[in-house]
Amino acid sequence: MRITLERSNLLKSLNHVHRVVERRNTIPILSNVLLKAEGAALDMKATDLDLEITESTAAMVEQAGATTVPAHLLYEIVRKLPDGSEVRLATNPDGGSMTVQSGRSKFSLQCLPQSDFPDLTAGSFTHSFKVKASDFKMLIDRTQFAISTEETRYYLNGIFLHTIEADNALKLRAVATDGHRLARADVEAPSGSEGMPGIIIPRKTVGELQKLMDSPDLMISMEVSDSKIRLTIGSIVLTSKLIDGTFPDYQRVIPAANDKEMRVDCQTFAQAVDRVSTISSERGRAVKLSLSDGQLLLTVNNPDSGSATEEVAVGYENDAMEIGFNAKYLLDITSQLSGDDAIFMLSDAGSPTLIRDTAAVDALYVLMPMRV
Repeated sequence: MRITLERSNLLKSLNHVHRVVERRNTIPILSNVLLKAEGAALDMKATDLDLEITESTAAMVEQAGATTVPAHLLYEIVRKLPDGSEVRLATNPDGGSMTVQSGRSKFSLQCLPQSDFPDLTAGSFTHSFKVKASDFKMLIDRTQFAISTEETRYYLNGIFLHTIEADNALKLRAVATDGHRLARADVEAPSGSEGMPGIIIPRKTVGELQKLMDSPDLMISMEVSDSKIRLTIGSIVLTSKLIDGTFPDYQRVIPAANDKEMRVDCQTFAQAVDRVSTISSERGRAVKLSLSDGQLLLTVNNPDSGSATEEVAVGYENDAMEIGFNAKYLLDITSQLSGDDAIFMLSDAGSPTLIRDTAAVDALYVLMPMRV
């Protein structure tokens, strides 16, 4: 294999694929990136056996061929090369090493044969459809913070993506929960998604997707089966295994009868919660909300260091009540809201609270209270 290509193109593509590679690997080939040169392009592929990313970039191919080299090492070399330089990649005749040359720099990297490189793409997909990158990014951004990190409840370690009939229209819906809070977002279901299986996209895949969707105008091709998902974003193809489990019936925990409405300016509320929670201990970050007519009093008590209170004007015309929440969870949710006001639908101190956005009607959040 002998090819020449622009450093900027190589770096951009390597940046997309090398993140999949785990730093510590018991299987040596998984530390490598597969490089395949043919036609006028270089194809790169990296995998951790659950997730695979391939990307193609333009290159001058003198001699076609394929090999695998250490992913993080190649990325670091290319990253440190000067801007605007050209990079020449060439494997030696026996295929045991590859030279990376640019200007006066020359590196030799150990290769492993490409025939050892695993392939994730086997199997067929039952549903395929196209969705706007901006829509899909919104679904992920609005729900990703609520993904559970508890390995014991592995079926909560991802975003549940499914189609559902809501408001007399078919919606593509994303839901994530960790048992303390729940986030739900909808977009109009694209044609072809009807009847797709409900799938749970793993946390690592979600994190990679967020980084890959940098241009909102792109259309993403999505292919889905019971066990895998494949997304094509421009020249990038991401294939991932899905979490094999059943997502709980989240509809049951979304309260329908909460009748006490509190409207509050989102930014004012978030800053006030942030200020009073400074005093709370890291472990129990509880903030107490005391509601009366048009007034909200935020209180935090920490037996070790003192207490804090702040008053916030709110739109509230119901009986006085007190309820406690985890301050971090409140801030996580308010950071997702794009409207000026947040709407809290409350019931009592022991029941879940529904939080909505005035701007985005297609997203809602549920938060469990804390004892304070």
